[in-house]
Amino acid sequence: MALQTSGKSQKQESLAPVYLKTALIAGTLDILAALVHAYLSSGTTPAIVFKYIASGLFGPSAFAGGGGMIVAGLIIHYCIAFSWTLIFFLLYPKLSFLSGNIAVSAFIIGISIWLAMRFLVLPLTAVPKSPFNPVQAVIGALILVVMIGLPVSYFAKRYYSSQGT
Repeated sequence: MALQTSGKSQKQESLAPVYLKTALIAGTLDILAALVHAYLSSGTTPAIVFKYIASGLFGPSAFAGGGGMIVAGLIIHYCIAFSWTLIFFLLYPKLSFLSGNIAVSAFIIGISIWLAMRFLVLPLTAVPKSPFNPVQAVIGALILVVMIGLPVSYFAKRYYSSQGT
């Protein structure tokens, strides 16, 4: 039985709304987990987390900024989340191993994002450099696996299965 959405069957559903919904969910889950983790592990407030994110683009002056830097950090965060979600939605039908088990796919997605951010993206930004902490690295990678990997895997599998791919 096909679900009806605005007169279209699920099989005819456009990728754009599914992608947008998935990116919004994944980005929100990820930032919520990051905010909770930062506060519980070191008492870091959400404002500082968002200014840290903004510092990737604006450098150390982001920490002296006010609400504008907090908003910039939030926007940057969602741009990154939307970008990773798009990459994996586009790769999903081309890489058959992503369409198997959702948990395995989530692990691959989360670890891939962690590696790319740690070794490719962050070194190109102005975020303050900090020493490598293996415990924090594992926590960060697990947050990405659960909060981004799982929703992206689930919604991509659901969308592409309905498309017959």
